[in-house]
Amino acid sequence: DEDNTTITKVIIDMSHNLNLSVIAEGVETEGQLNFLRHHLCDEIQGFYISMPLPYPEFTHLLQQGHFAIAPHPPV
Repeated sequence: DEDNTTITKVIIDMSHNLNLSVIAEGVETEGQLNFLRHHLCDEIQGFYISMPLPYPEFTHLLQQGHFAIAPHPPV
């Protein structure tokens, strides 16, 4: 949706201009991830990465590198 796209870009830009980090919640698709990475969103969370996990399972997967996401693409 064009309105949601515009709002998201403005929030990311405004936050960065205020020296704030941006965390996008509810990321569920690769398309959403790619859009947020392209617009330099700092962090993401959501079902695209993982469903909620108990602490022991999360730390095990984190230690194995399962949650590593490639850095932002060049601008």
